[in-house]
Amino acid sequence: MFCYQCEQTAGGKGCTKQGVCGKTHTVAGLQDLLIYQCKGLALYANELIQKGQDAPTDVVVFIEDALFTTLTNVNFDEASHIALLEQSQVLKEALRKKTGATLTSEYATFNFNKDTTEGDAERAGIMFDQTMDADVRSVRETIVYGLKGIAAYGHQARAIDYNDVAVDNFYVTCLADIAKDTLSLDTLVPLMLETGNKAVAVMAVLDTANNEHFATPMPHAVNTRKLKGPFIVVSGHDLYDLEMLLEQTAGKGINVYTHGEMLPSHGYEKLRAFPHLVGNFGTAWQNQQKEFDNLPGCILMTTNCLMTPQDSYKDRIYTTSVVSHKGLQHVPRQADGRKDFTVIIEKALSLGGFPEDEPRKEITVGFGHKAVLSHAEAIVGAVKAGQIKRFFLIGGCDGARPGRNYYSEFAKAVPQDCIILTLACGKYRFNDLEFGTVAGLPRLLDVGQCNDAFSAVKIALALADAFDCTVNDLPLSMIISWYEQKAVAVLLALLHLNVQNVYLGPTLPAFVSPNVLQLLVDNFKLKHIATAQEDLEHILAAK
Repeated sequence: MFCYQCEQTAGGKGCTKQGVCGKTHTVAGLQDLLIYQCKGLALYANELIQKGQDAPTDVVVFIEDALFTTLTNVNFDEASHIALLEQSQVLKEALRKKTGATLTSEYATFNFNKDTTEGDAERAGIMFDQTMDADVRSVRETIVYGLKGIAAYGHQARAIDYNDVAVDNFYVTCLADIAKDTLSLDTLVPLMLETGNKAVAVMAVLDTANNEHFATPMPHAVNTRKLKGPFIVVSGHDLYDLEMLLEQTAGKGINVYTHGEMLPSHGYEKLRAFPHLVGNFGTAWQNQQKEFDNLPGCILMTTNCLMTPQDSYKDRIYTTSVVSHKGLQHVPRQADGRKDFTVIIEKALSLGGFPEDEPRKEITVGFGHKAVLSHAEAIVGAVKAGQIKRFFLIGGCDGARPGRNYYSEFAKAVPQDCIILTLACGKYRFNDLEFGTVAGLPRLLDVGQCNDAFSAVKIALALADAFDCTVNDLPLSMIISWYEQKAVAVLLALLHLNVQNVYLGPTLPAFVSPNVLQLLVDNFKLKHIATAQEDLEHILAAK
């Protein structure tokens, strides 16, 4: 086993016995093998693309789901990985017949056999080829992790029938390129930036999907305290799962709470129209084992951010989609794309829920690009008048590693004449604090989930247009925290857009080699965070 795809990898170098996330040596190997098979599928499907066809939908959907399955904190279940690998072999054999191609790459010629899984998984491991150049390996893995992030967003959009054919084909062409062991850095670095381009594209698709299906998010105050009665907590990122659950729980006396990155759901008109969507429970994903302990209700995990469940709530936490863990009950997607949450509803009713109401406390969400840009004229006027001096985007993935208090310290220290944009679960470090207003606008604007980095980009591009300058000329600083592969996709998106001077932390990715890091520093002025005070002073002095 060797895995270094997340920020908390062991020793800042790589997990070799068991993942810090909780995945076993066996699951890690199966995930390596699944990516290996995806490269083989891509080589065959790319033959069709070279003939002017689009990649077959069933292959695209499989690759997307497989990539998402291997993202950190998604799937810990051996059996589901074996099932995916068996499905991959069926698809591969069908592609061989369809293309008629005779390919010699080991990715293409490999055939999955569950009886030889252990040895095959070793062969598929990241470090198996000890002769590979370290910088080539670094960029190749960065691209794969960017693809995993893209797949997570693509999966979420596809659930409500939105997709981008160019992104779908890119899964195939990109993996097919990576499967060529002769690639050099001169070829891989542009491919890495093109991965960022496709990350922008998929976030745009998901933004359109959410805005059209659930109605444009607008500012909305969300209760963060408990209410009496049976309840279900929905975690992850998938708004469509939440919508289906709200429809099925309507009129049943069950309160529904969001958790983690589901908090921005309250900004969408179609979702908040359900009166039993009563608030947000808990904070960021890494606190779930404590917050879910002996919880008298049910939890539904819709996407990543699942931690190994504790015995005190193992019988009341459910998974769906690509999320899975041995011993947990799974709610499958039916042929029509719908899901039946009856088992969760019945369990929630039997548990009774919270015994009494708590005093209400609120936080405000819903500052997507349309909401913020509706005040564009006032914002531009306030900047020109000197009332607003700077914008800080402070957000990204949260995590348990020491040093993440940097982000709360930074937010607290931001001057009163500045506005803070935030997104993803990193906001839980400070979104319960009072920041007041500036120039009649809230100083803290919650843009949404991690995929809503697209909203932040649209806001920045609109302001740059208003000031007739580039994004890099704006009084805007990006202070980003990362944890998993969706954050990699977001970072690559920013690099593709040539956004300079991004502050990244709390630690730098273990998969980025020293030479590749220097390339990013030289070309994009990427910065590793120091202390909140040092970085803030440096930013303000440079304005």
